Amino acid sequence: MISLIAAVGQNREIGLNNNLIWHLKGDMQYFKKTTLNHKVVMGMNTYKSIGKPLGERTNIVLTTHPELITDKNIIVYTDIASLLKDINKEEEVFVIGGAKVYAEFLKYATFLYLTEIEAICEEANAYFPEFSKNEWHKEVLSQNVENNINYKFTKYERILK
Repeated sequence: MISLIAAVGQNREIGLNNNLIWHLKGDMQYFKKTTLNHKVVMGMNTYKSIGKPLGERTNIVLTTHPELITDKNIIVYTDIASLLKDINKEEEVFVIGGAKVYAEFLKYATFLYLTEIEAICEEANAYFPEFSKNEWHKEVLSQNVENNINYKFTKYERILK
């Protein structure tokens, strides 16, 4: 099954110039704990911004330029259809960014793990895709405050019709 995980501002903003907007230690720990020992799927820009494979996870990069990935620990796919075909439907696979990859996978997602940050970044240039919240059941996992920023960990589960 496909799950998307992201930290989003009040306007769905997720990035600025290929970097995260908010650097919240609690969110980083939550991301690691949630994705550990799973497959993580990312686009080329997200891979470049991280700079190396994420430890204790199977790293998959979706790119139209596979020749740019030289790390043998990275699994590369050039199209979403092949990747979806190869995924074990019983296994939870996390899509970790960026905006274009989130948009491509949203229609296949069973879960959205969103860190909803009660802040706005006017300069943001990458956004989480819009989705109809009435198609999802929302569960607030915890509410948090760090660096005077309120945020909550939420889990959306698609309501099957």
